[in-house]
Amino acid sequence: MSIPVLRDGEERESRDTRVLHDVSGAPLAEVHEAPALVTRMTVKAMRQAPPMTLDKRLAVLAEAGRLFAEATLGGQTPEQYCRVQALASGVPIPVARRTLDRLRNDCRDLGEVTRRQIPSGAGRTARWVRRGSVFGVVAPSNHPATHGAWLQAIAMGYRVVVRPGTRDPFTPLRLVRALLAAGIEPGWISLLPGSHASANALVEAADLALVYGSEETVARLRGNDRVLVRGPGRSKILVDGPAGEETLDHLVAEIAADGGVRCTNATAVLTSGDHRALAQELAKRLSQLAPHPVTDDRAVLPVRTVQEAEGLRAALVRAADGAADLTEQYYENGPLAATDKAAVAMRPAVLCADRADHPGLATELPFPCVWVAPWRPADGIGPLADSLALTLLTDNSALVTEALETPSIRTVLHGRVPGWWTDPYLPHDGYLAQFLMEARGFASA
Repeated sequence: MSIPVLRDGEERESRDTRVLHDVSGAPLAEVHEAPALVTRMTVKAMRQAPPMTLDKRLAVLAEAGRLFAEATLGGQTPEQYCRVQALASGVPIPVARRTLDRLRNDCRDLGEVTRRQIPSGAGRTARWVRRGSVFGVVAPSNHPATHGAWLQAIAMGYRVVVRPGTRDPFTPLRLVRALLAAGIEPGWISLLPGSHASANALVEAADLALVYGSEETVARLRGNDRVLVRGPGRSKILVDGPAGEETLDHLVAEIAADGGVRCTNATAVLTSGDHRALAQELAKRLSQLAPHPVTDDRAVLPVRTVQEAEGLRAALVRAADGAADLTEQYYENGPLAATDKAAVAMRPAVLCADRADHPGLATELPFPCVWVAPWRPADGIGPLADSLALTLLTDNSALVTEALETPSIRTVLHGRVPGWWTDPYLPHDGYLAQFLMEARGFASA
């Protein structure tokens, strides 16, 4: 299996290649990588691509979403895509299958999604226009649906260059093939697998860039107004009062849905009730999530090689700093469950901390891993800040208002909102148009 460089509508090989391994460590695909020079040349050429009208762009995107979900692209059926995506990323195969439908629906609705991002004042005296022409994306591998973000950029009139994540080049490749089959101008879309140097070259060459990365990446690019950085989510939930059955069910879903790999999965739960009792109950429920091979229809937990999984567990032990993992009592053979060959499923972890400012609450790992800590009304919003998504299970309306006014809380959910992360109209980290577009004054005699 081969992952090509895709430029100007053509799939190309490169002298620079690497082997992509699956979750058992076996070779899965040969990835052709674009050198930094080719990346710069591609961006330069894309600036000259013929224009496409808004109606044409939206029609292409809608058809591309349908093709992504239903068609054989590059000789690959939808089910074959789901299988290799799961084997490469370690994300349970049901996630890729759900992403087929999700991206089909999202692509169909992109016209309305982007229309809602236009300021109401952009009309007679202002125009809502692009800040640039070429948008570079350094993509992640944690969840296939994250690629829906850069599809919005095409709807807004940008040519897009995607540097895929190292673990999942399959999702963006399938999307690019779908776009080309749907009739997009070839110069409007490129897929450039590459090294860190190539990723840096893309960020430098593109007019604007979206970069997914670690805390170190966020720190390095902070303050660059040409780059939108999306790092760890550190999403949190406040349970203000006792946790009944419906609340416990909601917490388990928020922590573990999609294998716990989304940046919107909850990684910290704070409560004004008995935090130790809540942690024990969550540990009991989450430990019941059964391990299966990543391509099994029943898979709900992420799968990694033994070496990677042991590294992640070691990182958790370092972060624990005395906090107890309450799930270990339920795992007779340890938290890493062998699935097949050299692959192991990452079983959930529930850490109980006795203070709301425990440093472990800032830890985010790519499996269901949650910290439970006490919260008192006197603590206020402080322990709840720095959250991509904050769920408030409380009747305290003043706290909800304060959360909405806190810049480091990007999404506020008041009450149990099931499946909120699939709502295409709900901005998870602000509207992308806030970064890609700007209002320019306009007057005509």
